[in-house]
Amino acid sequence: MTRPAFLRRRPLRWFAILSGVGVVSLVLISWWVGSRLTAPARMVVGPPPAGLDFEEIVIPRESGPTLRGWYLPGDPAQGTVVLLHGIRGSRLQMVDRARLFHDEGYATLLIDLQAHGESEGEHITAGYLERLDVAAAVQLARRRKPNRPVAVVGASLGAAATLLASPLDIDAFVAEAVYPTIEEAIDNRVRSRLGFLSPLATQMLLIQLKPRLGVSTSQLRPIDYINKIGCPLLIIAGSDDRYTTRAETERLFQAAREPKQLEIFSGAAHVDLHHFDPEKYAGVVVKFLKNHLPSATDFRKEPSR
Repeated sequence: MTRPAFLRRRPLRWFAILSGVGVVSLVLISWWVGSRLTAPARMVVGPPPAGLDFEEIVIPRESGPTLRGWYLPGDPAQGTVVLLHGIRGSRLQMVDRARLFHDEGYATLLIDLQAHGESEGEHITAGYLERLDVAAAVQLARRRKPNRPVAVVGASLGAAATLLASPLDIDAFVAEAVYPTIEEAIDNRVRSRLGFLSPLATQMLLIQLKPRLGVSTSQLRPIDYINKIGCPLLIIAGSDDRYTTRAETERLFQAAREPKQLEIFSGAAHVDLHHFDPEKYAGVVVKFLKNHLPSATDFRKEPSR
């Protein structure tokens, strides 16, 4: 017996309904995930750690959120190291590095990037707006010690923001675990959780950038800026980093100008490389800074009047 037409159409109708529900659910879930990824990561940092004479600093800006951080003076003959934390972190992540560089005589400046720690800000933007924070921190370091060199040490988000801010008035740059493009950064993170479903999920997150943050994917490509740094560059990364792969790190290194140096931490994932191997970190990074930050008192000496 031939089935009535309305019965033959019922399975197609249910398939269409279920497909529509699935698409709507995917959109809603991806929007929720995007909201979580870009939401502020503010926290109470608290007083400076004991044992070092940290000075609390505030960087007010007319065209951006107020930033907060700590400044630790060093040997007057030495330069300043600006320390920039990773995503959803704060200046607390950089305290051990500050101790390391302070022991070598450097002044250190630790800031909370906007929408992190105790700094103001509405969204995390993967380095796009944070690049303005880097420029503000470098300017402050220059004002504090106008005749001394300045280096930036940035981890993940901090390194990406520094590249996106380039060229900067700095004398050396250490980039830790920095992504080359936002497409790869998101896809690597999604792939580690969803496997073969990652291409669709990645695209659902990428298309949110413009309506949510006013930023396009073409504006979040640190690799396009790495040859504009204009100072000695050290790139360090973990051999087992799934968020920024070794191949991506090597591609960044190839795109950079000389003088440049690449160091891979064997066995490290996307982790704090200073905590992972303090001895190697100190040996590599401190040596790099000593080689490229002059300590002579006539550095950038002002012209006589």
